[in-house]
Amino acid sequence: MSQPQLLKALSPLRDRLTQAMARLNARERRLVQFAAWVVGLGLVWWLGVSPALQTLRRAPERQAQLSQQLADVQRMAATAATLREQGNARVPAHNEALGALERATASLGPQGQLSVLGDRATLTLRNADPTALAQWLAQARLNARVSPVETQLTREGSGWSGSVVLSGPGLAGE
Repeated sequence: MSQPQLLKALSPLRDRLTQAMARLNARERRLVQFAAWVVGLGLVWWLGVSPALQTLRRAPERQAQLSQQLADVQRMAATAATLREQGNARVPAHNEALGALERATASLGPQGQLSVLGDRATLTLRNADPTALAQWLAQARLNARVSPVETQLTREGSGWSGSVVLSGPGLAGE
């Protein structure tokens, strides 16, 4: 509806309101105007100011959430880029993959023992340090081109115990 049509449609209502206000004495007219201002200000607060203030109050929390999400996405993008680069790398020969796994296992010390059967390698852990285990997994993925296919780990004291079964193209052939 255009503005002239709207004004024409509201004209009878405006005329009735003007007539009703004219019938009121001065005191009543002021009270009606005051009530109209209170209702108008209440609507402005309810529809305009309050939602904006709520948005401003929530902004720091929302910004922190979005910053965390951005950091997570950037970390995943970096991981994806690393994996993409690794995907283009040469697959190590069976002996090279075994050597890389053995060198990585040596860094675990007595907490880790490696056994290989066919195209799978099993790492047995006894109270291994979580950081050392994470580094071992990164080295195994990068240098031997293997990844975990099965894990059975339990928290024991300050470390992990159990087994990690690995497989990958480096262990496929002899």
